[in-house]
Amino acid sequence: MKLTKHGHACVRLEKDGSTLVIDPGGLTEESALQGADAVLITHEHFDHLEVKRLAALGSGVPIWTCAAVARQLEGLSAKVNVIGEGDSFTAAGFEVGVVGREHAVIAFDMPVVQNVGFLVDDEVFHPGDAFTVPEQRVGTLLTPTSGPWMKASEMVDYLLEVAPQRAYSIHDGLYNDIGLMLVDGILTRRGEAQGGDFRRLKTGESVTLGS
Repeated sequence: MKLTKHGHACVRLEKDGSTLVIDPGGLTEESALQGADAVLITHEHFDHLEVKRLAALGSGVPIWTCAAVARQLEGLSAKVNVIGEGDSFTAAGFEVGVVGREHAVIAFDMPVVQNVGFLVDDEVFHPGDAFTVPEQRVGTLLTPTSGPWMKASEMVDYLLEVAPQRAYSIHDGLYNDIGLMLVDGILTRRGEAQGGDFRRLKTGESVTLGS
């Protein structure tokens, strides 16, 4: 499986000629959706969901997401599938399990929205905006590294609790170069301490998993 990092919280997964795209939101370059065979959306915030882009998808590109997002996608030509925690499905040849229900708390006066995480092929876990820990072992964790709902120590705790073999930064589009240096330093230290490949992939950079 090939994993490619795109802007902010978006990744593309490719295998056997099929492409699955997760969270192509407003901070992601439009090219991330080119050639997509299926799309997964974790939650409704603009940096993970851009309805106008999804409206441009053909009817042959299905979308899987939570109920709150599905309500915003009514009228799209693409088939929208509503899923929730505990569900499993096949998307473009990838086996996907749904883990998690809610977004992390941002502030006391802001409502908590629905948020689902996706475990793809029992290997790659995209938690959306949450620190959800799957029951099964995760080989590759897409770990959030910035946001108004988290701090760096929580990222470290998450890496320790999930204990993946590989961890790649997502949700990093809010940082300037200095902030990204901080992320790089933390991931490098944690990777060395935990004996894993922990790092930030640049936009457009790819890794091959399972080789």
